[in-house]
Amino acid sequence: MSDQTAQSRTRPAKAPEHAARPDELEYIRGVLRDEARAIEAIGAGVDGAFTRACEIIERCAAQGGTVLVSGLGKSGHVGAKISSTMASLGITSHAVHPTEAAHGDLGRFRKLDVAVCLSHSGETDEVVALAATLRQDGIPIIAITRGAGEDDEPSRLERVADVTLAVGVRAEAGGALMAPTASTTATMAIGDALALAVARRRNFTNEDFAKRHPGGQLGGLLQPVVELLRFRAGENLPLISPEMSVEAALRHVAKTGRRPGALLVVENDRLVGIFTDGDLRRLVLEDPGRMTGPIREVMTKGPRTISDSALARDAVAAFREHRQDEIPVVDEGGRPVGLLDVQDLISRRLVRD
Repeated sequence: MSDQTAQSRTRPAKAPEHAARPDELEYIRGVLRDEARAIEAIGAGVDGAFTRACEIIERCAAQGGTVLVSGLGKSGHVGAKISSTMASLGITSHAVHPTEAAHGDLGRFRKLDVAVCLSHSGETDEVVALAATLRQDGIPIIAITRGAGEDDEPSRLERVADVTLAVGVRAEAGGALMAPTASTTATMAIGDALALAVARRRNFTNEDFAKRHPGGQLGGLLQPVVELLRFRAGENLPLISPEMSVEAALRHVAKTGRRPGALLVVENDRLVGIFTDGDLRRLVLEDPGRMTGPIREVMTKGPRTISDSALARDAVAAFREHRQDEIPVVDEGGRPVGLLDVQDLISRRLVRD
């Protein structure tokens, strides 16, 4: 078998090209518009019920309680996401299946806990039964339902809840199909809004968030930038005087072992310039005689820096905006702390090579 034949058998098949169908594209746009309108309508109707719900959850979290979220079917899946978001934001939370609760999981609920019960109709038997039982035990109930219309009576779930947050969706996205779409999207948005509002009340920070997300790219982006440094001032990053010659500076840095991709030039303890590998290449090609002159004459003055209090995501943004391969990290007094190399971010998969 020839090499060409072997390659043709192992090469991935090219994905077929599909002609756009204008009617289908417009339908998809319509679905997205329907879902966006559902969320906009909730925003327009936000009232004191949301404040009351936030107060209940905040008090629960402050007392060491747990926010237990329960729903059936699609509402159960949405509830699990809401619970997960709360946990990410420092609010202890678990999802509870309403049927399982009736078969032993009621033991998860304590007096200082809160139940968030999801049912679009407000009439889901299992969810209503759970809420009614918890109400008898004095556990606060936050209901998220469609909400009563102008001519409707409150649902059974609304009647046992301490506070009800109305989704308000009467028609799902996409026209005639009744699959939960706009209603589930809107319910999830309410859960996000509650979680974020309570986190804001509790002064939850990105640093707190990072502690709960140590893995993956998200956790990496929330690391303090100083934790990424391979080259640190006073350790393996010599600081150069502006009067030192380029040649002497390079010899001095070579003694430390692995050479950084740039030299930091310091005067009176403050960073005044940077001399990069790119600067060195241009100097050698254009005017090698200046290698014996002071580095202050060929350095880049007033280089862009990043604060030692910054996060990795700030460094990623700086690299992308300015296309620098090295960025000095300085303290609040302008004193160099280290040198952040783009390879420090690539090795952690925070940016692509």
